[in-house]
Amino acid sequence: MSKKQNKKEEIKDTPKTSISTHEPVTMDELLKTYKGGVFSVKKGETVSGAVVSVSPREVLVDIGKKSFGVVAEWELDQVKEYAAALKIGDRIIAQVVNPENDVGYAVLSLRKASHEQRWVKLTSAKESGEDLTVNGLEVAKGGLLVDWQGLRGFIPATQLEGEYAANPSILSGRSIKVKVLEVDKAVNRLVLSQKASVLGVTPTLQREKLEKIKTQDELKGTVSGVASFGIFVDVEGLEGLVHISEIAWEKVDNPSTMYKVGDKVDVMVLEVNQNEGKLNLSIKRLTPDPWKNILDKYPVDSTVSGKVVRTAPYGVFVSIEPGIEGLLHVSKLTPGEEPKISESVNCTIEHIDAVKRKISLTLVPTEKPVMYR
Repeated sequence: MSKKQNKKEEIKDTPKTSISTHEPVTMDELLKTYKGGVFSVKKGETVSGAVVSVSPREVLVDIGKKSFGVVAEWELDQVKEYAAALKIGDRIIAQVVNPENDVGYAVLSLRKASHEQRWVKLTSAKESGEDLTVNGLEVAKGGLLVDWQGLRGFIPATQLEGEYAANPSILSGRSIKVKVLEVDKAVNRLVLSQKASVLGVTPTLQREKLEKIKTQDELKGTVSGVASFGIFVDVEGLEGLVHISEIAWEKVDNPSTMYKVGDKVDVMVLEVNQNEGKLNLSIKRLTPDPWKNILDKYPVDSTVSGKVVRTAPYGVFVSIEPGIEGLLHVSKLTPGEEPKISESVNCTIEHIDAVKRKISLTLVPTEKPVMYR
């Protein structure tokens, strides 16, 4: 018997079951295997997989079970920032648009899934302190609008480094490394910090620093920003706010007339906000409260001298000393003869409310009334 005949006999005598356990030999078996892949997914179903290849025209994804999905060019145009960051091996989540195209691939959409994944990534970056790269868009009130993979974010001017804080427009159209300060998908809020990235302030380091700070601690800091409502102070990489009401005991109308970025200041801690990683600070509380023992300093019916500092429809405010003002009510003034701003006046203390920090004044007559002549 020839070797060729022996080979045929070996094949003939081989049980079919030994072959079927490795590769399908009938069309039905092929279809069963195939149905374990592309045919098993449904339109609208969410699938996950690993990126196999990336090109400007498509992204090929291994979605398991010997099946592949493809993100087509028209879809990539709508998620180009997200797609541009994809690399081979990245795991992504997508939705099935069509279970099978003309070459047997499932057609996938990244729009909804990528939106979800981006917020997950942002939350993770906030917790880990990972740096992200964003693109500067345009200056907005109080800072700079940026783009991160198609999502809008905001860098407050106080979170920009050096010269950029005073002129954020320099960063328009440029790539910026940032850390995530706040992320809230529900309200589409994304607040970022260039300064935290430059200083290398991670959430862990931030928490460690905050844990060492207690209320009423006296600290040294540097003014990092000035706003209409107060000044921002950098305390060893931690952000603090001195509200306008905590700058001085006297009324402050415009913080920018008193402070500029880079000024060194001493502050007192009012509150440590662990959740937001921020400090509420005060400058005025490092000096004595002028209202302490106010009734001893200014008894009712005593005479005081002061200067008019501002006017209102209901009267004129007189500064008696820094941090202490009294009101000359309009009912106590002669129409047309109201004292003007910066004018010095002599007044009598009519009433003091130490709790509400209010003093009622009357003008000391410049001459005796007719009835006393």
